[in-house]
Amino acid sequence: MKNLILLLLTISLFSCSSDSKDETEPIVEDNFIRAADMSYLPLIESEGTVYKNNNVSENALTTLKNAGCNAIRIRLWKNPADTHSGFNEVKTFAQRVKQAGMKVWLTVHYSDTWADPANQEKPAEWASLNFTNLITEVANYTTQIMTEINPDIIQIGNETNDGMLWPEGKITTNESQFLQLVSAASSAIRSKSSSTKIMLHYAGTSGSDWFFNKVANVDYDYIGLSYYPIWHGKDLNVVKNTINSLSATHNKKVIIAETAYPFTLDWNDWTNNIMGLESQLITTYPATPAGQKSYLSAIKNLVKETTNGIGFCYWGSEWVAFRGTESTNGSSWENQALWDFNFNALPVMEAFSKE
Repeated sequence: MKNLILLLLTISLFSCSSDSKDETEPIVEDNFIRAADMSYLPLIESEGTVYKNNNVSENALTTLKNAGCNAIRIRLWKNPADTHSGFNEVKTFAQRVKQAGMKVWLTVHYSDTWADPANQEKPAEWASLNFTNLITEVANYTTQIMTEINPDIIQIGNETNDGMLWPEGKITTNESQFLQLVSAASSAIRSKSSSTKIMLHYAGTSGSDWFFNKVANVDYDYIGLSYYPIWHGKDLNVVKNTINSLSATHNKKVIIAETAYPFTLDWNDWTNNIMGLESQLITTYPATPAGQKSYLSAIKNLVKETTNGIGFCYWGSEWVAFRGTESTNGSSWENQALWDFNFNALPVMEAFSKE
């Protein structure tokens, strides 16, 4: 009896010790970034969508983490029309990512909405500011981001091929002002953290040398490139050569900051899809679950084979047809997501493995 009591006491103490541990999983150092952009996840979950793995309901972040994903990319808009992708939502989501044991990669658009090569609209709140005050607001906003969210990686702008915060920060018309704005953001980041990595981001390979020559004197760490076969060409050797050339010229780590590929050319809602034609594909990689997996594996291996490639990020990972099969404002990307039309994880998840 005495031995039984001691055994039960030992089990009880062990159980209490296990229950009281910090629920946040530690981030294991892993230098090659295998990331997924999951920016829509809070919105999609709020409307009732349940993601699955092997046909069993599973937290989407858990599925990714278990597959080998080690960073989650999140876009941040200044004052969006609704709360989605706004500061409070992103702050909460970033905390959740950290608790899951993955790195937080913030894409700061410095806009209230989508920023890309064709659109770099200033936040409405900053529209009437003179240039001096605009620099101050950029610095203050960036400082707030660092203080309250403290990401592991931060992008200064999104696909800033011709700058950001137009017209003041448009490179082709106001190069000096663009560099001042980017430098103000970079200085704000460095003042708050010596460990956060700063990324500058360009869409495509053509013209990337021009852009990164322009920012040669800016303090940053990573060169980020978007690569989509539909827009940026179908020759992966060009991508590989561009990474090697940029890293050699600028002595920077390079990452494919956005890429994606379809697992089908079919659709699951009435929102027009970006990709739906055989002519948009790379012949080697058919629009099948196996083809999607092979494509992302090829991107991962390509980056690993370069001199200073640091990783990749899959964009639109979570963007399933979450508003129903007849929705016209659902997803234009559901055939490129990492979950199929039944919201079940696809074989492409295996491409996130560390090996």
